[in-house]
Amino acid sequence: MTGFRLQAGQRFAAGEKTAVIAKGLRVSLRSVERWRRAWREGGMEALRSAGPANSPTITDAQFTVLEEEL
Repeated sequence: MTGFRLQAGQRFAAGEKTAVIAKGLRVSLRSVERWRRAWREGGMEALRSAGPANSPTITDAQFTVLEEEL
């Protein structure tokens, strides 16, 4: 199991405190709090990545038209 969120989920299940997890993973306390809330509401599945947050908002066809116009 890889990824900070999934590692945090294992540690939530083990009963570790939020501050200890944040320090151990070297991430912000706020991030761990957000992950813990997601874990409580949806378990480990809620911690899995949904992919990059910055995926393109235009289709390949639209990008091709834009590229030609430029």
